[in-house]
Amino acid sequence: MSAESKSQQAYRFIRERIDDGRYVPGYRLVLAQIAGELEVSVVPVREAIRRLEAEGLVTFEKNVGAQVALIKETEYLHTMQTLALVEGFATSLTAPYVTAEQIARARAINEEMRRTLEDFEPHRFTELNLEFHAVLFEGCPNPHVLDLVHRGWNRMRMLRDSSFSFVPGRARASVEEHERIVELIERGADALEIELAARRHRTATLDAVLAYQADHKPATTPAPEAVAT
Repeated sequence: MSAESKSQQAYRFIRERIDDGRYVPGYRLVLAQIAGELEVSVVPVREAIRRLEAEGLVTFEKNVGAQVALIKETEYLHTMQTLALVEGFATSLTAPYVTAEQIARARAINEEMRRTLEDFEPHRFTELNLEFHAVLFEGCPNPHVLDLVHRGWNRMRMLRDSSFSFVPGRARASVEEHERIVELIERGADALEIELAARRHRTATLDAVLAYQADHKPATTPAPEAVAT
């Protein structure tokens, strides 16, 4: 078996970090920095980035350089709209069964999310975000609705989503909204009120991401050789 080429090594290095969320959407790929980490020249890194660009995982923008591709707007829109509906409903169905221990667990997770705001790491924040919401929807008595929620979160992973990486201001508001949802559940609020609060929480993130995407669309499509500059 032939040894892995330096270009293949660079490709695997970058691809793994995109797939596991270390390189989040919008993350700038600095050729010299990656080359230094791999102890290779920038040539194989450039080749790897071109390959990733052809696969749609990396984009190149004038005056910015190579960066991890932002989430495909239409797919993200549809996934988040669906997740807002089914997760909101699942949360409202679960609310009557949420125990005091689960309330305490949700608050503890949310407090950890609050602490991460000081030294913000988007991927970790997103992991905690799922943990928080899971406490409030995993007890859903309707298994079909719960399955749809799981499908939505899995779809977000496929989109390599860490929305908070490029709308970090949304993270602080998200933590406050979490507390509001917990308070509604704790006091036994009407199911529709809980559902709408959970739904608005999800769509607020969607709106923030789409606004960011609209403001950061490249004006032109660069020539392939632009990566070499």
